[in-house]
Amino acid sequence: MFAAQDRRIISMWFPRLATDRVLRGSSVTGPFALTLRVVNAERLSCLNDAAEKAGLACGMSAADARAFCPDLLTAPARPDLDARFLSGLRRWALRYCPWVGREGADGLVLDVTGSTHLFGGEAQMLEDMRARALRTGLTLRLGAGHTRGAAWAFAHYGQGHIQDLAELPVAALRIDPQTVTALQRLGLRQIGDLQSAARAPLARRFGVGLMERLDQAMGIMPEPVTPEEEAPSFATRMSLPEPIGLSADVMGGVERLLVPLCDKLARHEKGARRLLLTLRRVDQASQQVELRLAAPMRDPARILPLFARGVAEVDAGFGIDMLRLEAVGIEPLAMVQLGHARHNPDQLDDLVTRLGTRIGLENIQRFLPAESHIPERAFTLAAAAFSTPDPAWSAPRPRPVQIFPPEPVTGTMGEETPRPPARFRWRRMGFETGRTTGPERIAPEWWLPDEGRHAGLRDYWQVDTREGRRLWLFYTPQNPAWFVQGEFA
Repeated sequence: MFAAQDRRIISMWFPRLATDRVLRGSSVTGPFALTLRVVNAERLSCLNDAAEKAGLACGMSAADARAFCPDLLTAPARPDLDARFLSGLRRWALRYCPWVGREGADGLVLDVTGSTHLFGGEAQMLEDMRARALRTGLTLRLGAGHTRGAAWAFAHYGQGHIQDLAELPVAALRIDPQTVTALQRLGLRQIGDLQSAARAPLARRFGVGLMERLDQAMGIMPEPVTPEEEAPSFATRMSLPEPIGLSADVMGGVERLLVPLCDKLARHEKGARRLLLTLRRVDQASQQVELRLAAPMRDPARILPLFARGVAEVDAGFGIDMLRLEAVGIEPLAMVQLGHARHNPDQLDDLVTRLGTRIGLENIQRFLPAESHIPERAFTLAAAAFSTPDPAWSAPRPRPVQIFPPEPVTGTMGEETPRPPARFRWRRMGFETGRTTGPERIAPEWWLPDEGRHAGLRDYWQVDTREGRRLWLFYTPQNPAWFVQGEFA
C-alpha cells in the first residue's frame, strides 16, 4: 500500500480536443472554430490556436466572430464524436497505468502510483506523453501532484514556473465562476490566501463544497480515481484442427459460436441487430457473411437458420480453419417473463429478416400514421425492421383500403345540394348509384405548402354501386366536379 503523500496523479487536459479532432491531418492553418447552437444562436464552442490569437473566444456568437475575423472558418460541433474520441484517448492512456478515468468532457486523470519507474521516472513519462500527443496533432497540458485536485490545478493553471499549489488562483480548486468572483472581491485570490483564512465564516457563506474542494486538493479528503469500465465485447471465435468446406460443417460451427454469444447477450440484457461471421481460409483469405436482423434477437434457434443463405454462397477454397462471430450492432433487449404456455417467437421478424437478406431490409416497409386529416398525407412509409407498428390510427370516418390519385368521373349533378350522381362513368365503366353515406367535408391544410392536390374544399361520399363496387367519391364545390379517390373492400 502507498501512503497518501506517495501517490502520484497525472491530469491530462486537451484544451482543443474538438478542433484537434477535426483538424487532424487537415491543411487548415488559419483561424478555425466549431459552432454550437445555444438558445437559438450559433456560438463558438472550441477554437484552434490561430483563432485565439486573432482575438476570438469561446461563447462569442458566430456572427460577431465572422465580423471580427472575416477569414474565420467554421464547422458544426459534434459533442458525440468528441466523447468517442476521448474514449479512444482513454484507451491509449492505459499504456501508462491501468487506472485511467475521465476528467470532464476534455480531460483524463491517471493514477500512476507505482508505474512511473517503467518509463524511467515521472519526468520521462510526462515527456513521453507530450511527445506522443505532439506527433498526433493534439494540444496537451499536463499536471502532476499527490492528489487529483492538485494535478488538475497544475494542468489548468500551473503552466510555467509555478510549482506550489498555494500560489495558484482559487479558480484552480474546480469551483464555479460565481464563487471565484466573490472570493476575489474578499481579497482571497490565491489558494494560499484561502488556506490562511478562517474556515467557519467561509463555509457559512459559500457552503461546505468550497472547503471540500480545498481539502481534496490538499489531500485531507480522499478523492479516488475510478477507471472507466470497458464495454463488453460480444464476439466468439473457434479455431479448427482440420479445415472444413461443407456448408453443413460451417453451420455446425456457427451453432457452437451462437450459444455462448447469445448467453453473453442475455447476461447484459442486449440483443443483436447485426451479426458478422468471418471465415478464414487456409490460404489466409477471409470470407464474411453479414446478417442484419429485423429486430433485436438473442435466440440461437431463431438466428441459426438465417445464416444458411449467406453460408451457402461462401467460397471455402481449400478449406476454412477459423470462424469468428461478432455482434456488431447491439440494442437493449430486456428479459421477458414467460407464462406456463410455451413462448412462440415473433415469426414476422424472422420473415422480414429472411426477405431482407435477399432484397435489403430498407426495401421492406410498413405504413405508419401521420398527423394529417388529408387522406394522401395521413400515412408515411418506414422500414419495417427499424420501426414498430403504431396502433394509433384515427379517422373520424371509415377510410378505404385502397387510395389512389383522384380520377375524374362523368355524370349528372344536382343543383342545390350536390349529391353523388345517379349514374356515372369511371375508368370506361358505367355505374349506377345505390346507397350513399356522406358528406364528410375536408378542408385543405393552409399551414402547409400546397402542392396543388389539396387546394379547396372536398366533400367525400361513400357510394355503394349496384354493380358491387364500393367507391370513395368527393365533390369540389369551388370548381364543381366529381372524382374517385379510393375503393372499399
